[in-house]
Amino acid sequence: MQIPAYAVPAPSAPLEPFAITRRAVEPDDVLIAIKYSGICHSDIHQAREEWFTSIFPMVPGHEIAGIVEATGDNVTEFTVGDTVGVGCYVDTCRTCVNCQRGEQSYCLGHVAGTYNSLEMDQQTPTYGGYSTHIVVDRNYVLRIPAGLGLDVAAPLLCAGITSYQPLAVWGAGPGVRVGVVGLGGLGHMAVKIADAMGAHVTVISHTPNKEEDAAGLGADSFLLSSDRAAMKAARGSLDLIVNSASAVTKLDDYFKLLATDGTMVMTGLPDADLAINAFSLTMQRRRLTGTNNGGIPQTQEMLDFCGQHNLGSSVEVIDIKDVNSAWDRVVASDVRYRFVIDVDTLTA
Repeated sequence: MQIPAYAVPAPSAPLEPFAITRRAVEPDDVLIAIKYSGICHSDIHQAREEWFTSIFPMVPGHEIAGIVEATGDNVTEFTVGDTVGVGCYVDTCRTCVNCQRGEQSYCLGHVAGTYNSLEMDQQTPTYGGYSTHIVVDRNYVLRIPAGLGLDVAAPLLCAGITSYQPLAVWGAGPGVRVGVVGLGGLGHMAVKIADAMGAHVTVISHTPNKEEDAAGLGADSFLLSSDRAAMKAARGSLDLIVNSASAVTKLDDYFKLLATDGTMVMTGLPDADLAINAFSLTMQRRRLTGTNNGGIPQTQEMLDFCGQHNLGSSVEVIDIKDVNSAWDRVVASDVRYRFVIDVDTLTA
């Protein structure tokens, strides 16, 4: 079926109306009427070929929330009218060791990204959430809990799970001191989730006017990274740092905030190489690691957790016609904290 969408026709070109073809609903498929699609900075990076060679025309969007409109004959876990989501990928090899243990985001075979990728036939391009409908295999559809608005739930499918995974894997909870570097789309969700887990949360930012926002999101304390005296006084005060800032590449001052056996987890994706002195690691047995977005089981776990704690993303909902200006504002860090497209405006 042909459906309306917005696409980037060529590298760095503006988004414009476009028609795409979705496959017919097969026995294991779910047809989703997309209601909201979050704008992730990675949409912009890929559309502007800032990371790697991309596939054009490109329909971005991997933070998708919508309503089931039809199901294939084999689908029993979803019914028409269910609220569901789709994240960063729509299929994986299913046979590698990581897929077998539910870590699909670390698939060792072919990953069919939700957009700017190829389906499992490795020939058919995928198109994302800046469109009215999507057809997805049931194994890659997530259930959005009742009570979570679809607008605030959409960014959970990337920003939410990308922030949840390091907190879950490294055991954020009561008695654990968590630092969050950067208070953007990822960082603000890391603060909300870590607070809900019961951790003591410190936001570390170069922007002093973020302190009030940090407290409102659940942070217990705020550390201005340009305040040399405060940074020195805070050395050894954290057990876990989630570094969501794409502009922070010199890590030594941040590593000194970690206690013995502390861990810094990279979730942001800086353009430049990271710089760190080996002594920052060795002197207190500190660790530097990173995480991708999560597998299907953990993403569902995150959605259920957010449903239980009434945690949605802080969003600004926009008309699809304003998407190009919204992209410019994302690049300028002029959003608190996630733009979400009202997909109904695509056909208005």
